[in-house]
Amino acid sequence: MSVAHRFDDEMPRLVERLLREVGEDPARQGLVDTPERVSRSLRFLTDGYGMEASDAVGDALFEEDYDEIVVVKDIPFYSLCEHHLLPFFGQAHVAYVPQGKVVGLSKIPRLVDVYAHRLQLQERMTRQIAEGLDSVTHPGGVAVVVEARHLCMEMRGVERPGQTVTSCMLGCFRDDARTRAEFLQLIRRP
Repeated sequence: MSVAHRFDDEMPRLVERLLREVGEDPARQGLVDTPERVSRSLRFLTDGYGMEASDAVGDALFEEDYDEIVVVKDIPFYSLCEHHLLPFFGQAHVAYVPQGKVVGLSKIPRLVDVYAHRLQLQERMTRQIAEGLDSVTHPGGVAVVVEARHLCMEMRGVERPGQTVTSCMLGCFRDDARTRAEFLQLIRRP
């Protein structure tokens, strides 16, 4: 039996057991379909495990003599904290400096989703987005800044809202302070 098939068969039963463990009755009218809904939701929210950066970009790499910063900013994302399975969400800002090839702009949000749709740490996700874009496009540099709210911090633990900001700079964004400063200026809010 394949892992995916076993996953499909077992997850609703696991959710039903979880409902019992928290003191609920899975047969209650409002919960009857919950195990299957939660299973579908978790499959969607973790479908990034079946993809890599190259899957997100596909054949959308185009020869182009352009060597200035390209930024796609304010990319919304949703992910699940690997420690509590609670959502964290926010915006990613992704930049690269092409070296003979540009990537289709719609592929950058898809690349963010490849890594957001996994159980994650924001720090790891930020690095994975940068390294994924770098591995597919081989640019002069990649910069990623992720800003997020974590419900594991707001709903439990410290029970306070807050914004977490992480960054990963590769190539010229890491080595050249002016290039990094230009990127940070481009994503700054008015």
